Amino acid sequence: MTTISPAGSATQSLVTALGGGSGVDMTMLATNLANAQFAARADRLSARSETLDKRISAASTLKGMLLSLASSLGTRVRQGDLSPQPVIANGAVARAALSGTGQPGGTFSLEVTALARGQTLASPAYASADALTGSGTLTLRFGTVAGSSFTEDTAHPAVPITIASGAKLSDVAAAINAARAGVTAYVANTAEGAKLVLKGAEGTASGFVLDALEAPGEEGLAALAWTPAATPARLLTGASDAAFKVDGLALTAKTNTVADAIPGVTLTLTGTNSGSPTNITFSDPVSAITAAMADLTGALNEIAAELGTATNAKTGELAQDDGARALRRALGGLAGAAIMPQAGVGSARTLADLGLSTQRDGSFLLDSARLAVTLKSDPQGAAAMFTNGLYGIFAAIDGIARKASSASDAGSLSGSISRYTKQRAKLGEEQSKLAEAQETMRSRLVSRFAIADTRIGVAKSTLTFLQNQIDAWNGRRG
Repeated sequence: MTTISPAGSATQSLVTALGGGSGVDMTMLATNLANAQFAARADRLSARSETLDKRISAASTLKGMLLSLASSLGTRVRQGDLSPQPVIANGAVARAALSGTGQPGGTFSLEVTALARGQTLASPAYASADALTGSGTLTLRFGTVAGSSFTEDTAHPAVPITIASGAKLSDVAAAINAARAGVTAYVANTAEGAKLVLKGAEGTASGFVLDALEAPGEEGLAALAWTPAATPARLLTGASDAAFKVDGLALTAKTNTVADAIPGVTLTLTGTNSGSPTNITFSDPVSAITAAMADLTGALNEIAAELGTATNAKTGELAQDDGARALRRALGGLAGAAIMPQAGVGSARTLADLGLSTQRDGSFLLDSARLAVTLKSDPQGAAAMFTNGLYGIFAAIDGIARKASSASDAGSLSGSISRYTKQRAKLGEEQSKLAEAQETMRSRLVSRFAIADTRIGVAKSTLTFLQNQIDAWNGRRG
C-alpha cells in the first residue's frame, strides 16, 4: 500500500493552500467515505447497546425497589413501630432497647442493687501539671483488687508505657491515653495540688496496679506507682460488677450494659432501686399495623407500576425477560400465600387476611374494612405476622427480594442483569473492532487520495504550462 511521508504531506498541504491540486478536501472526503462504509453496522451495534443499557437499568431499578422495601420493612419490624418496644416503668433505673435477637414479650421485673464501676486511682499531689515526674517505664497490670491484695489476670497482658526524658505530669497522662490500654488519665487540679487521675473499665476483673521502672539519673517515676497494699488511700473507687435481679433472680454483669438478662433486650443500667423493683413491659404494635399495611400497599403498587411499564408487550424493555416474569408471578401470588403456615385455625395466615388483594392489572388494593375485622378478632395473630423470623410479612417480602437478587439464578432479575451486562461487554468489543476497521479504511483512503491529489496538481500545472505556451504562440502569430 502506498503511503505519503510527513514531508510529502507537508508539501501537499502547501500545494492545496496555494490553490493547487484538486481543490477538494481529501481528508474530509476519506472520513465521510469511511463513515458511510461502516454506518449501518455502527448504527445496529449502537441500537443494540442502547437497548441493553435500558434493560440493565430497568432490571436494576426493580431490584433496587425490592431491596429497599425489604430493608425498610425489616427495620420497622426489628426496631420501629412494628416492633414490641420495651418500656421501663422507672426510667431512672435503666434504659432498654431491642437487641435484634428473638421476639420479646411479656412482663419482667427489674431490681438494680449495684451499678458496675471502674477503678479510679489518684497520684500524690504535684505543684502543677507541668511538674517533672522523672522518666522510665510505667506498667499497667490488670486483675482483681480486693482489700490489700491484688490477683493478676494472666489472660490480660500487661501494658508497658514509656515515659520520655523530661516528662511532665501532663505528658504522663497523654502517654497513658495514647497506650489505649483501657485506662484513661487526666490531671486534676485539687486543693492539695495537681494529681494524675487514672480510670479503668467497668467490672471487678478490670482492676489494675501500676508499676514503675525509673531511668537512672531521672528518678521520681516511682511516686506514681501503686499497689493496694502500699498506698490504699489513693484508691478512690474500686472496680466492681453490676448486681441486679430479673424476676427475682440474682444476676451480675461486668458492665452496666447487659444483653442477655431478658431475651431480645439490651439493658443499660443507670441507677439503683433496691427493694423497689420496677416492671419492664412491651408496647403493642397492633396500633401501627393499619398504617404499615397502607405503606406496604403503596410500596407494592410502586413496584407493580414499574414492573408493568418494564414488561409492556409493545414498549417494555423487559417484555420477554425471565427475571421480570418471575417477579410478576411472585407478586401475583403474594396476597394469597400462607406466610404464617403454623398459625392456628381461624388465625391470620395470609396478607389477604389483612385486607391485601391483587387486581387484574397487577396492582394491589387494601380493604380497610377486612383489615379492621382481623385486627379486632385476632390482634395477636395479626401482630405475629410482623415479626423478624422464618415466617411473616417481612420474610415473604425479603424472600422475593433475595430471589430477585440471586446472581446464580438465571431466571432472576440479577441473572438478567448479569446476562445483559455480558452482552453489553461483548458489543463493546465489537464496537471497538469496528472503530479500528473504520479508522484503518480512513487512513488508507487519506493516503490514496493524497497521492491522487498530488498527481492532479501536477497535471493541472502541466496543463497550465501548455496553455500558456499556446497562448504565447498565438500571440506571436498575431
